[in-house]
Amino acid sequence: MLDVVAEKITRIFPMGRGEVVGVCEIDLEISQGEMVLIKGESGSGKSTLLSLLAGLDRPTSGSLTVSGLRLESASAGELTEFRRRSVGIVFQSFNLLPTLTVLENVSLPALLAGEGRTTVTKRAADLLGWLGMDKRANHFPSQLSGGEMQRSAIARSLINDPSVILADEPTGNLDSKNGTAVIELLAELNRDLRRTVIIATHSSLADPYCTARLVLKDGAIVER
Repeated sequence: MLDVVAEKITRIFPMGRGEVVGVCEIDLEISQGEMVLIKGESGSGKSTLLSLLAGLDRPTSGSLTVSGLRLESASAGELTEFRRRSVGIVFQSFNLLPTLTVLENVSLPALLAGEGRTTVTKRAADLLGWLGMDKRANHFPSQLSGGEMQRSAIARSLINDPSVILADEPTGNLDSKNGTAVIELLAELNRDLRRTVIIATHSSLADPYCTARLVLKDGAIVER
């Protein structure tokens, strides 16, 4: 079963009187349960491709299906539901809300999806316990280390039980020890829970764990 099917997806950004090509005619198939690395230097198109896969942006041309939804033609409501249910997103900058506790941050996507607070709180607490973060549940992001913030962000990405995890430079703000721990955690999600994991990174930390690797340059795949 394929979680991702991309056919000649291109994203062009208007820039003044010209334009900038983010990604160019990318063909891609990712099977359920794979761990795929998207490699490339800054500006190669990694983050643009991940934004398209997450339904945060639409391709200028081409077709893109993720978890059974045609993203280029989906309605705004379908995309919102897709981001809530089908994909979990982990950002380099963590994106935790500073005024919420760790438990509240993790719970938020499920609460926004309309689930009951009691059920969500228990599931969030279970996830934090699994990640070794149970003693930090009532702390605020400012009280956490970088590694703890990223673990919290991973728990948040899992709260709605998505089939696909997308991680954009998840080790970029971490030292090598914490970066390795985060990559091992993502590999565990892939191996034990059979989640499809797609990581955009210029780091080599995840290389030993991946099932496939793509290298982008100037928005195009130059190596598979």
